[in-house]
Amino acid sequence: MIPDHDPQDITRVLFDNFPLWMLTTFYVVAIGAIGVFLYGVWAQIRKYRRGMRAGAWSPFWPRFRTMFARVLDHKTIKRRARGAGAAHMFIFYGFTVLFIGTSIITLDHDITGPITGLHFWHGAFYLFFSLAMDLAGLSLLGGLLYMMYRRGWLKPPRLNYHRPDRSPEDPDYDRSDYRREDWAFLWALILIGMTGYLVESVRLVWLQNDPAVWNYRWWSPVGASLAQLMKGFGMTPEGAANFRMVLWWTHGILALTFIALVPYTKVKHIFTAMGSLMARDPEAKRRMPMADVEAEKIGFSLLTDFSDKYLVNVDACTKCGRCHEACPANASGYPLSPRDLVLSLRELANDKLSHASMPEGPIEVIGTEVNMIRPETLWSCRTCAACVEICPVGIEHLPMIVQMRRALIEDGNFDTILQPTLKSLQKSGNSLGENKRKRPRWTQKLDFEITDARTEPVDVLWYVGDYASFDPRSQKVTITFARILKAAGINFGILYEDEQTAGNDVRRIGEEGLFQSLAEANIELLNSCQFKTIVTTDPHTFNTIRNEYPEFGGNYEIEHASSMLERLIREGKIPQPANLDYRVTFHDPCHLGRINDCTEAPRQVLQSMGVDLVELGRSRDNSFCCGAGGGRIWLPDPPELKKPAELRAAEAAEIPGLDVLVVNCPKCLNMLEDGVKGTGNEGNFRVLELTELLAEAMGLDAKPKDEDEASETAAVPA
Repeated sequence: MIPDHDPQDITRVLFDNFPLWMLTTFYVVAIGAIGVFLYGVWAQIRKYRRGMRAGAWSPFWPRFRTMFARVLDHKTIKRRARGAGAAHMFIFYGFTVLFIGTSIITLDHDITGPITGLHFWHGAFYLFFSLAMDLAGLSLLGGLLYMMYRRGWLKPPRLNYHRPDRSPEDPDYDRSDYRREDWAFLWALILIGMTGYLVESVRLVWLQNDPAVWNYRWWSPVGASLAQLMKGFGMTPEGAANFRMVLWWTHGILALTFIALVPYTKVKHIFTAMGSLMARDPEAKRRMPMADVEAEKIGFSLLTDFSDKYLVNVDACTKCGRCHEACPANASGYPLSPRDLVLSLRELANDKLSHASMPEGPIEVIGTEVNMIRPETLWSCRTCAACVEICPVGIEHLPMIVQMRRALIEDGNFDTILQPTLKSLQKSGNSLGENKRKRPRWTQKLDFEITDARTEPVDVLWYVGDYASFDPRSQKVTITFARILKAAGINFGILYEDEQTAGNDVRRIGEEGLFQSLAEANIELLNSCQFKTIVTTDPHTFNTIRNEYPEFGGNYEIEHASSMLERLIREGKIPQPANLDYRVTFHDPCHLGRINDCTEAPRQVLQSMGVDLVELGRSRDNSFCCGAGGGRIWLPDPPELKKPAELRAAEAAEIPGLDVLVVNCPKCLNMLEDGVKGTGNEGNFRVLELTELLAEAMGLDAKPKDEDEASETAAVPA
């Protein structure tokens, strides 16, 4: 209830004292701004429609609800960036409330009022509206000022836009335009917010003699405070009226220009980020896209091969640099930044697909020309999915990289060092160039027979994997795991020489045809066996059988060795291990921790041994890749660059009194032992597989019967 006044009087004037020509001019400019905005929106939609149809937008409503929840809770934005995430939340909610408020004014003044005579923007509703708008403005300005402070003074390295994939002499090296755009975006919103407050304050001074305005000024606390300040400096109602006109037009032109430029600038991420989150594939880090290997071509070599979803993805990028910071290839000095790859695709799409007519001829994506993706950039990727995991707007860098790798493989454009590996995979089903008959030789070092799962039913089928079967160091772990399973009374078997690589890295280097051939053969073999579950010590194998084989009809219950060991300890099938007086740290394998969210089981096994577990600075879903994934274990690292494994070993070396760096993957074991040697830490701490540490706590002899023979029967990795 508003005393002493007609509720209709408690409102805000909009166009008072405006001559007809000025009012007409405003609406012409406003309609023009909306027209420019709508044309820009259409141009963006036209650009996306020039890509392939992905079908990534259905089912619509479940995807919409998931996207809406992520936008509201800001979970993806706050991860590993609490300050920036909180500031963005202030900006988002402040901007949203101000946008809704402006829309309400338009609805009342231009639609419901003139058409139906219904006005609701007055009285108590208006007062609460005014308070909400004032507080929303504070939220917006507070968030913007922090972002300015962060960019201008804190200057996190990931925001410097340094390009590792270009040299200064390249025409597309300089991205200072992006930096200018960022600052223009911040300043535009700051000025819109500040001029909005000033318009409000001079209105109050102008109408200070009207009790229906002045008596309720504190419902606009910021504007009222500024009005009191202006009065204190001697501003009169007449002066305020004149100043109001200048400020009103300044604020209006700024706001309308901002609206008009939304589809053409960074501001469009407001919409494209929502589209990207809505189209996001929750399995993008686990499962690579299916391809028709019988098609005339596979992979992405042309810009028009990219789907509409991926074109929205690249427009959604806010250049936050989190993927750039998380990428192990970038950290090691390789010519890859997931952010810059996405921005190059964006710039190429804007240049080639945004115009009314398409360029003549195919639009190549991979090459050395401006905004093209260079082959060496694609081959630098470890496919560790750190970029996909951390991206706050759901960009799927990894599937795009794999699709472009497929095109390179199709054209024969790959490192010749890969050729022997691919031939070995085709001929023998393993990447180490070994005769398949050697695969089960490690079993000869055991004092018991392992069941042949091809001929006898077993409870657990152990899919051993290439490195666990052939690599001399990994064989020791394999033998140890076999002894633990035997001690626990597990009825298990292996596939002996018929086992082939599961194909995880084969698919991720882009050899889709070979992957599908391996997958189909492996599924046929597995389907001919009788077992209840599959276990593997190799996270790469675990990921592919668990997440990619179902697309080919191979649906199996599978667990990683660490999960099985944790369960066996919990169920009492493995006696409680003895306490080990070690200080240890644990390296999460990418394909186990980040990609498959299996982070706790290995830690619970470690806790059962009574060790002093000290976490690495980057762990669980933020673990730093050892550098082996995506086929990079088959390619030598240039001597002038730091290996990811050396960076990881140096990180472990920072832990005082460390005794053991514990790993849980054959490839991680191989890479990190080299990393420890390369950093000169070989005498400071050991690298042990989780299984080996457990065997020590159980009192099992971890050594084969004949070390020399074991070494002779195994292969040294390329």
